[in-house]
Amino acid sequence: MIKRTIEISRHAMHLSARFDQLILQPFDADKDAATSIPAEDIGLLVVDHPQVTYTHGAFAALLDKGAAVLLCGRDHLPAGILLPISRQTEQVTRLRMQIAASVPLCKRIWQQIVVAKVQAQAALFKSDSLTRGRLLSLARDVKSGDTTNVEAQAAKVYWAAWRKEFADFYRDHDGTDEFNGQLNYGYAVMRAAVARAIVSAGLHPALGVHHCNRSNAFCLADDLMEPLRPMVDQRVRQLRREGRTTLEQANKAALLSLLVAESRMGDGTGPLMVQLHRTVASLVRSLEVKRPAVEMPWLTEWDL
Repeated sequence: MIKRTIEISRHAMHLSARFDQLILQPFDADKDAATSIPAEDIGLLVVDHPQVTYTHGAFAALLDKGAAVLLCGRDHLPAGILLPISRQTEQVTRLRMQIAASVPLCKRIWQQIVVAKVQAQAALFKSDSLTRGRLLSLARDVKSGDTTNVEAQAAKVYWAAWRKEFADFYRDHDGTDEFNGQLNYGYAVMRAAVARAIVSAGLHPALGVHHCNRSNAFCLADDLMEPLRPMVDQRVRQLRREGRTTLEQANKAALLSLLVAESRMGDGTGPLMVQLHRTVASLVRSLEVKRPAVEMPWLTEWDL
């Protein structure tokens, strides 16, 4: 079942729950204007309005049905994530498996992730472009653990190509300009969706295969979302070409719609949010058999 993504930014409202239904009651309307959505239909709730209020029951119902909740701050960028505690029957076994994963295995998994990321970056450029050729060449040179830092080398090539198209662009991870704001919003949404899939599989999002910052509760999510960043980049590039430069509701909706974008993995296709669960399942298998075989989703419109 494809889970829905709900975004609240236009109107102040009160969120409550009744009979496993999320009730959305606008403050400027009568009770008859309230909307109800089955909590089990929701995969991600994004709240970007400072006057939204909640009952405990609203959060409890969403988490009980496996939804993630993304709360935005004053800058309209996601500031925090609420994730359900997995009821996966093998959660303890999988947590121990994560902890016991050997360094060589983690390095080889990271190698696969970096290759997938650089190939995805290459897919954003025309088949005969110099940038695409250079990126694909770099992808072939990634070693176990990416010891030669191909990821950073590819980033220089990749973002330099962006600056040729958008003269006002400079990638700044903490940037508050409209360009970086759109990128950061899209990345945060993708991160939340990946974290939700990780928790659903009984893994712990803080135990990464490469990222290991002790203050980062989502190291594994940050690992797995790296090959997904070009999907966000492509959507932001489309918005910029259309002159849509802000983080207004319509543009955020365009970024959120990536979660239902048609993607393929192996011989199968499906919405990205569904494919993320398959990616995490492939990671679980890799840890179980101690052999790297992580599969990443690929937008069906991409071709290499």
